[in-house]
Amino acid sequence: MSPRTNGAAQKIQIRGLHKSFGPKVVLDGLDLDVAVGESVVVIGGSGTGKSVLLKCILGLLTPDSGSIKIDGEEVVGLGSRDRDRVLRKFGMLFQNAALFDSLPVWENVAFGLIQGEGMDRTDAKKVAIEKLAAVGMTAEVGELSPAELSGGMRKRVGLARAIATAPEIIFFDEPTTGLDPIMGDVINDLIVKCVQELGATTLSITHDMASARKIAHRVAMLYDGKIIWAGPVANIDGSGNDYVDQFIHGRAEGPIQMQVRAD
Repeated sequence: MSPRTNGAAQKIQIRGLHKSFGPKVVLDGLDLDVAVGESVVVIGGSGTGKSVLLKCILGLLTPDSGSIKIDGEEVVGLGSRDRDRVLRKFGMLFQNAALFDSLPVWENVAFGLIQGEGMDRTDAKKVAIEKLAAVGMTAEVGELSPAELSGGMRKRVGLARAIATAPEIIFFDEPTTGLDPIMGDVINDLIVKCVQELGATTLSITHDMASARKIAHRVAMLYDGKIIWAGPVANIDGSGNDYVDQFIHGRAEGPIQMQVRAD
């Protein structure tokens, strides 16, 4: 199985990525490509290393070895100034939205514009209101505090913030976690719409197969520290991989063995 994608230009290219915490090996030679304008979803069970993968790409963790290239530029080991330059290409929707409770909604959305790009607050607020409208929220919502929002509203605000700086690459960390199936589908639809409008490249991690099927062009499964299968989302039901088949159908029986009690 090759991580490559039909010779398309690669926005993200990962080779031989290793990361351990003491004796626990989390990433064990992981390879993954994400082509320009492509939406790749990495699936896998809890504790398989999906979040560690994202943190390595974002520079929050330093891999033990391996290569991560963004637009062909090696980013492992970059100095702080160059790292900041690369980070300006990124947007991020965090698992729990990660809003600042001390700031009104509009300022949460505009945070990157004000703090990262030095935009005037009045101009930044206009952009924030536009992005809130893009995710189906009114200007009035912009004046509320995060504490006044439902879980689904918080996710939508988080999405508005992720797209506010018109990033080239957007990362989605379990975008539907904690939502009921209907609101989860609303968020999936908004992700697809907003990403298409931006023309962004996206890398998502999830264990929600309904979400993966809706937002992915291509799916990659992470197991035992490696990508064990990758292919178009339309091919996932015929992957021919027993691990993938067990995971996508949520079966207890199969090659993936879950620990159900402590030793």
